[in-house]
Amino acid sequence: MRSNATFAVICIVTACALWATTGTAANFAPAINPLAIGAFSMGVAGLLLLATASRTIIKERIQLTQVPAFLVLGGLSIAIYPLAFYSSMKLAGVAIGTVVSLGSAPFFSVLFERLVNKITISKRWVVSFVFGVIGVTLIATGKQSHGQPTLINNTEYLGLSATHFGLILGLVAGLTYAAYAWAAKQIIDQGISSNASMASMFGLASVLLLPSLLITGDNLFATPTNTAVSIYMAVVPMFIGYLLFGYGLRHIEASKATLITLLEPVLATLLAVIVVGEKFNSWGWLGMVLILVCLVLQIVRIPIKLGSRQAV
Repeated sequence: MRSNATFAVICIVTACALWATTGTAANFAPAINPLAIGAFSMGVAGLLLLATASRTIIKERIQLTQVPAFLVLGGLSIAIYPLAFYSSMKLAGVAIGTVVSLGSAPFFSVLFERLVNKITISKRWVVSFVFGVIGVTLIATGKQSHGQPTLINNTEYLGLSATHFGLILGLVAGLTYAAYAWAAKQIIDQGISSNASMASMFGLASVLLLPSLLITGDNLFATPTNTAVSIYMAVVPMFIGYLLFGYGLRHIEASKATLITLLEPVLATLLAVIVVGEKFNSWGWLGMVLILVCLVLQIVRIPIKLGSRQAV
């Protein structure tokens, strides 16, 4: 139903708003290893999702055992995503890491749906995607021009420069995010509740992520501020955010959901300006406008004409 789809978009937009606070929150605890905050927030969120959905999981355990491939794909993707995303930004810089990771996710999502589910991709999605990717690129460019460069020397990784290796990790981040969203959608489409679907995948990711804190998690609770940031990241953006995202996937395609999440850098940028005091040039502000156009195209049914044809 149209009303369900609209509410699903609202849920995903709200999730984006929560995810957008992670960068600002992490700014208050710079001593925490970014890999540690990613592993902790995702891992603890997985445990919370398991706890809140335990009864539903038990009730739907038979249905869940019938989709093991999707559960494993989703769990592995959730575990890999934060590690690839944060490593991409560290190696290639904020601009490249952000653009490649966030910009490639909708593209990979639509590939899954086109190649596996045989879903026809609408002209509206293509136009929205173009606006969104250009917008993310401009925001990242504007942000980088006023920030400290994050490229780490000229060290090579597997024969590749830091920038090139970071770019590859950004593609891995985009691919794993798309794979997780697609897998979740497939499970939900089998009649399994979004709570049980999300909790099962995040629970598997927790098993993989939390042990890594033995190596990277030294500063998570070193100070009251670090503790507050760590708990906030796990409970609000990750736990609540992914609950909302899972509900949204019940009513719209994964490709549309990941496209809407391009709103996240807009909100993150606004928070960085208001709270942290960062500066952005005019290109960054133009990028925000283009992403808002991308979002409007996904919500408002404005006819789109391409050539002699019209798409809705």
